[in-house]
Amino acid sequence: MLKSLIMATKPSKKKKSAASKNNGKVRVIIADDQTLFREGIKDMLADEKTIEVVGEAADGKEALRLVKTLKPNVILLDIKLPHMDGIQAARQIHKECPRTNVLILSSFEDESHVMEAIQAGANGYLSKMLPSYELVNALKAFANKNVMIPQPVMSRLMDSLRKANNTAIDSPLVALTRMEVKILALLGRGKSNKEIAGKLDLSVKTVKNHLNNMFQKLGVANRTEAVVRGIDLGIISAEKENDGA
Repeated sequence: MLKSLIMATKPSKKKKSAASKNNGKVRVIIADDQTLFREGIKDMLADEKTIEVVGEAADGKEALRLVKTLKPNVILLDIKLPHMDGIQAARQIHKECPRTNVLILSSFEDESHVMEAIQAGANGYLSKMLPSYELVNALKAFANKNVMIPQPVMSRLMDSLRKANNTAIDSPLVALTRMEVKILALLGRGKSNKEIAGKLDLSVKTVKNHLNNMFQKLGVANRTEAVVRGIDLGIISAEKENDGA
């Protein structure tokens, strides 16, 4: 991944004027202790018209400080960071800056790290081993959907959850309404609130109200946790369905 990032490096471009900073772009902070990795991602995103890198951090504490100051839409966060690791940073960002979506970008792909990240408040989890073009596409999709767990990682995660459930004595019943189940299924397919509203002929505000009720019933804090919990309880399927579009 690092090699592909370095190879993808482009000549630096002139900085945009301050007046164009908030023109609808997705504002991103990159937090990784490897300078070459940060620079590689930054250069990859230089030509993206809808994404703007507004800050970089080499450790967890600096990442948290920048999020508080710059209030980005997304932070790309490595797990292994000095001073404050990515899990701790994700937990603090989720608590203090809930509007910032946390996307973990790590070389660890085992279910324990994924689950720990989700429980800390991360909305998505991607592997550093992704080819550079896939990483850019995933970031753009994440910026629109606010949830991102690749199918291979999700499959391993669900296998682990099923094994854990097999040893449990009781499984709590969750009484979701039909509409909440439909919304949860659309969440699992990566749909945004606006897309869900259009699909179900609802207002975005109504969708948000259903999500809040659903989160409370499922005992989760965000969209990603809701999807994982829904699959774990068998409410929705881990396999992506065809939209028929």
